[in-house]
Amino acid sequence: MIYILNIRTGLKALNSLGEQSGAKTGAAVLLQCDSDMATSAAATEGVAAALRSVLRRAHLSAERSGRGCDRVRVVAVSKTKSVSLIRQVYDAGHRCFGENYVQELIEKAPQLPDDIEWHFIGNLQSNKAKPLLAGVPSLAMVESVDDVKIANHLDRAVASIGRKPLKVLVQVNTSGETSKFGVEPSGCVELVKHVSLSCPNLEFCGLMTIGMLDYSSTPENFKTLSNCRTEVCKALDIPEEQCELSMGMSADFEQAIEMGSTNVRVGSTIFGAREYPNKQVQT
Repeated sequence: MIYILNIRTGLKALNSLGEQSGAKTGAAVLLQCDSDMATSAAATEGVAAALRSVLRRAHLSAERSGRGCDRVRVVAVSKTKSVSLIRQVYDAGHRCFGENYVQELIEKAPQLPDDIEWHFIGNLQSNKAKPLLAGVPSLAMVESVDDVKIANHLDRAVASIGRKPLKVLVQVNTSGETSKFGVEPSGCVELVKHVSLSCPNLEFCGLMTIGMLDYSSTPENFKTLSNCRTEVCKALDIPEEQCELSMGMSADFEQAIEMGSTNVRVGSTIFGAREYPNKQVQT
């Protein structure tokens, strides 16, 4: 059984935290008149409120789709965000975070609690597979396996480190854009078969896609991924409930959930706009 974040439980925890945070903030202002503490508390409540809003919206979308909210995972995408800000979201009760860059994740993970479930969601170069796994023992999933080569490298890296099998999603280029990574839909079944049958140290969990920036086209992209799942499940002779769909980000996660997504990747809506250095070199 795949693990899905229970949105209902997360909302209860966040509501309780919000009540406590408000009381503590008021006490700090009235009794200590400490402006720095008040600012910090306000910032914490800001990301907590943003997370609470996302979870509620995901909950409602799941209900509209006729599914329970415990069947949808929200990945808080924290790329370019500081460890302190990630910690604030963690303290608000969230445990599932996503990063796009290997080096950034390797630097952040040791500074944060071990029970975080990290998802790597960026393009992964073959020579970065072993450093990623060695540097992030709590890595829960790689969502961006898009060819046989990277699957083989991950499989060997897991074996050499001796950790439990790594959960992976196969990334599909549903938009046909050359700027996007992912296997073509026509090659999806063969890649999934390779991961499932030839990579004993990987656990195939489902499919992932990144829709077009032209959000009017995303329904078609999501439908394409859903069709790929149907073909994959038929080829592997497994029920579709065992094959996740990771689709939907800040601008379209509600629509994605309504179209069957079990995993949404939400960054700026929780953390705020990303701030990139003028010259950022990441891998």
